[in-house]
Amino acid sequence: MTRISRYGKFIVPSLIIADFLIINILFMMIMRYYPGEQTNLTTRVMLLCVNVAYLPVPVFFTRHVLANRSIHTDRIIAKALTAVVLTACSFSAILLYLNIQPVPIHQIFSFFISYLVLLPISWVVFREIMKYFRRKGYNYLKVIIIGTGSTAAKLVSNMEENTAYGYRITGFFAPYKPADFTGNYRGNIDALEDFVRENGADEIYYTLSGEDRESLAKVLKISEDNMIRFYYVPQINRYFNRIFDLTSVGTTPVLATHPSPVSKWYNRMLKRGFDIAFSGAFLIFFPIIYIPVAIAVKLSSPGPVFFKQKRTGYFGKEFVCYKFRTMKVNKQSDTLQATKNDPRKTRVGEFLRKTNIDELPQFINVFKGDMSVVGPRPHMLKHTEKYTELIDQYMVRHIVLPGITGWAQVTGFRGETKELWQMQGRVERDVWYIEHWTFLLDLKIIVKTVVNAIKGEKNAF
Repeated sequence: MTRISRYGKFIVPSLIIADFLIINILFMMIMRYYPGEQTNLTTRVMLLCVNVAYLPVPVFFTRHVLANRSIHTDRIIAKALTAVVLTACSFSAILLYLNIQPVPIHQIFSFFISYLVLLPISWVVFREIMKYFRRKGYNYLKVIIIGTGSTAAKLVSNMEENTAYGYRITGFFAPYKPADFTGNYRGNIDALEDFVRENGADEIYYTLSGEDRESLAKVLKISEDNMIRFYYVPQINRYFNRIFDLTSVGTTPVLATHPSPVSKWYNRMLKRGFDIAFSGAFLIFFPIIYIPVAIAVKLSSPGPVFFKQKRTGYFGKEFVCYKFRTMKVNKQSDTLQATKNDPRKTRVGEFLRKTNIDELPQFINVFKGDMSVVGPRPHMLKHTEKYTELIDQYMVRHIVLPGITGWAQVTGFRGETKELWQMQGRVERDVWYIEHWTFLLDLKIIVKTVVNAIKGEKNAF
């Protein structure tokens, strides 16, 4: 197979050149086709200023976006938008410093609005092109893992969860091979140097204990001698499966748990403001949905239109969650999950669940402040009591408002949790959402939820 990894050094310059082309072509189009009073000299000076204003972007954004192979689309868009704002501020500062007159305000405004749209699109498209090539086996990184324990297993799982990341693990090296180890074990650390010289490598990940100074020093020297990027993966206790920030006490490195972005007051205001606006707009038109659904529910079986259930909410506080009733009235509703062929469900209820319509009354909870549009799904009280004892980090998911939909639900963990691993997977994704929250991620989850509802979900029952 022919690889294109030898051309990897041209990827970042290619995107930077593409960005410069977008800036220059867009600026000249805006200046040419929008009327203005500026002279040709003024236009050329401003074009130069725009290019100079863009220079910090490759340093602070472009390279880092491409370097992180596992970055999500919402993060790319957020960084692109920040890059546009930085360019606009730098451009304005340069114009003020040079005292350029006259400044065609409406043209400049039109340019940056257009740029605000085009730059995120170009970065996402470029990223998707790179992911396409990596799925095809190109532009991959040859990775060596030092260690065969649980830390190595988790690292490998994260690397291999998406072929678009472009990691190719060429071997594992460790003092010994566990009996149940299934990876490509190449030998102990003494065999590492010969393997590297014969096969090459792009990155080495060290997952053994840092207390083994001799092994660590040996691997570090091999990586330095062969100009291979070295990463130390700390062995974090399984009870601390979180994102950490590296800090220090004197010269001693210390890992601190990374605070959730939602813990910042301005992010909470943004999220809550969106919740109020979104749920308020929906509730205005809610009667259009409520009236026919209420009639159908009433005709399907005796009982109320709404199903009300106490669930665990923000910081473990109980609240009453609303849904359209999809089952016959029964005494197990607060203790027993719905199953695929649950005899308690009505035909109308089956349809409401498949289409997610049964969840729509929860916009009332969102407007009241008990829930958010996006967040970890609230569980019944009995499940909270049960899974708190069985699953690490289960209560971490309650440090934000529960949501109508969430990251776990749009990534395959919706519906019944027959096995413990299913709930563990849901909790892991909920914690990931909390630690990686962005407003754009919320929008992405909403779009994916709508798409899944239209397509129909096999786990919706």
